[in-house]
Amino acid sequence: MNTMRDHIKAWKASGKRIVFTNGVFDILHLGHVRYLQDARSLGDILLVGINNDASVKRLNKGPERPIHDENARAGVIDSLRCVDGVIIFSDDTPASLIESIQPDVLVKGGDYDANEIDPTSKRYIVGSSETKQRGGTVVCIPLVAGYSTTGAVEKIKKH
Repeated sequence: MNTMRDHIKAWKASGKRIVFTNGVFDILHLGHVRYLQDARSLGDILLVGINNDASVKRLNKGPERPIHDENARAGVIDSLRCVDGVIIFSDDTPASLIESIQPDVLVKGGDYDANEIDPTSKRYIVGSSETKQRGGTVVCIPLVAGYSTTGAVEKIKKH
């Protein structure tokens, strides 16, 4: 059976444009789906990095997070038609994963800034400098107003 590394090598050899994004994707909502569809439209292959459970805890998203375990979250994202592959990663950032994949397009949500060069800024996109140096593109996709996992969790708590 082919590994993801083998798939990536074959896609690159055939000239496919690889798009990469990452996130927790804890409670799938319309904002996530539109974001992933938009990301996929930027290339031929969409790969999604999913934070493992331990890294989600380190991100301090809240004591109840993640709500769904890493395999459930990865399974849901992998089931979407626009997603070609999911990779669970354990580091605090996807830097080593991005370096390994070397995507043609690196994508994050509109709460980031593709032009931010200060790695200490909350709006800095990990891997953006390296992606640009390789001739790749870094794109921020606007968030869908009214949709966030944190907002959904808060809404559930109130009811």
